[in-house]
Amino acid sequence: MKRGGERANLYRANLYRANLCGADLGGANLCGANLGGANLGGADLCEANLCGADLGGANLNRADLREANLNRADLREANLHGANLDYSCWPLWCGSLDVKVDARIARQLAYHFCRLDCDDQGYLEARKAIAEFANGFHRVDECGRIEA
Repeated sequence: MKRGGERANLYRANLYRANLCGADLGGANLCGANLGGANLGGADLCEANLCGADLGGANLNRADLREANLNRADLREANLHGANLDYSCWPLWCGSLDVKVDARIARQLAYHFCRLDCDDQGYLEARKAIAEFANGFHRVDECGRIEA
């Protein structure tokens, strides 16, 4: 639903394998929802609350996830090719393993990894190895290039 109007409340809804392609779910409360295997291709999920949602195997191709809350969301085997994740949070638990992403998202995650302040020699070697790739981040001009 539009950010200026009412927002859909789909708290803990069972939308397993639902066809929500192109749906307007901007700002929706999908906390704890079962969206496993759902088709959310091209959906507007901008500012949506997906905290604890099951998105395992979901199609999020070209979905707008800007400023979405993905805290504790299960993204395993979800397709995020072409999705926009700017200003959202990437869950750092096993639920974000094996997610299908494109180079744009991989560069974004690599860039954030490279901007950590860590003096461990192993980290510094890994950072150097991926710095050129990470500098392909779509916001590198405003955030600054990484020096190898």
